[in-house]
Amino acid sequence: MPTLADLVAFCDQSTRRSAWKDHPNALNGLQLENNGRVTKIGAAVDAGRVPFARAAAAGVDFLIVHHGLYWTAPQPMTGAHYARFATAIQANLAVYSCHLPLDGHPELGNNALLARQLGLTPETPFLSPPGSEPVGWIAPYTGGRAELRAALERLYPRVVAVEHGSASPGRVAFCSGSGNSAVPELPGLGADTLVTGELREEWYNFAEEHGLNLYCCGHYATEVHGVRALAAAAAERFGLPWEFIATENPF
Repeated sequence: MPTLADLVAFCDQSTRRSAWKDHPNALNGLQLENNGRVTKIGAAVDAGRVPFARAAAAGVDFLIVHHGLYWTAPQPMTGAHYARFATAIQANLAVYSCHLPLDGHPELGNNALLARQLGLTPETPFLSPPGSEPVGWIAPYTGGRAELRAALERLYPRVVAVEHGSASPGRVAFCSGSGNSAVPELPGLGADTLVTGELREEWYNFAEEHGLNLYCCGHYATEVHGVRALAAAAAERFGLPWEFIATENPF
């Protein structure tokens, strides 16, 4: 039976997590340990009391999440904050968080996987935080804009489309979750089309003025891919079962 240390070492190596400079409070890696024994792997987008409870009910004792436990400043361990940690600790649930590495990784990352689920090949990385490897990917595209939108609408329950770019885009950029930092880079990249999760209101005018196609498919929905891929890879490596722990997050 693999140990918690085995799983953590595999995830650290597979994601190359130190290659991405993340938010200071992202604290990528093992965020909460258990008794050191792992029998089932889980994957969830968010760390939270409900995902933890569902993971525990499914028999998971090692949970990989995209959005971890420590985004904000330290808080008193009371109320909902206490309940979140207590749910995991009482269930002997270890929590491993991986944010930007599971956006930008060329095989396991959300953005490469967003391209591949459309049958596209991610070729050009973009959107590099200072001192970090890139987060986004751009793929060549030979189809039409209507075909792209129809494919996204088959894959995602809600797609918000802003279409002021080419009817036949030659390149499509991918930035899961929040695409706010990706939009202003598009005009200089030779890509007028972006698939992302969510955007601020201000980018509508920018898209009109710069001739862009923007497809928002949901922050949560576009970030299920990386945690699933990492969980599946770890499960295969160690011969363990794994399960995706879904929530009803509509955003």
